[in-house]
Amino acid sequence: MQGEGKKRAPWWFYVAAAVLVLWGVMGVAACVSQLRDGADAMGAASDYDRALFAQLPLWYRVDYAIATGTMLLGALALLARTRHAVALLTVSLVAVMIQFGWMFAMTDIIAVKGPYVLYFPLLILAIGALALHLAHVARRRGWIV
Repeated sequence: MQGEGKKRAPWWFYVAAAVLVLWGVMGVAACVSQLRDGADAMGAASDYDRALFAQLPLWYRVDYAIATGTMLLGALALLARTRHAVALLTVSLVAVMIQFGWMFAMTDIIAVKGPYVLYFPLLILAIGALALHLAHVARRRGWIV
């Protein structure tokens, strides 16, 4: 690929990248809201929610910011068609796995709230994995350089 320019990307690539940018903006907004407002950021919080949020370690909050920030930056890099998308989206996916892995392994949230609390985190993981896959496909096909 060295010496060659970017190849023309199909229209759906731009649509997917734009949707990922919107997803990233929503993630960053949710992160900022939760870090600012605590457990009440998502509506009326229970006593359990408030206690859980109060006990989150600082590194967890930093990891959350890294996960959402690098998702947004990675999506913007995809849209701009730069190779940095792969690294940024890799960092985001790893940070999400750390965040939810710790939450579900080290707290009693599933026992208290039930298994349905896994659905949205699984969606977040799936979107992160698909975004990273798209970045790898785009790099292999020369859409990002």
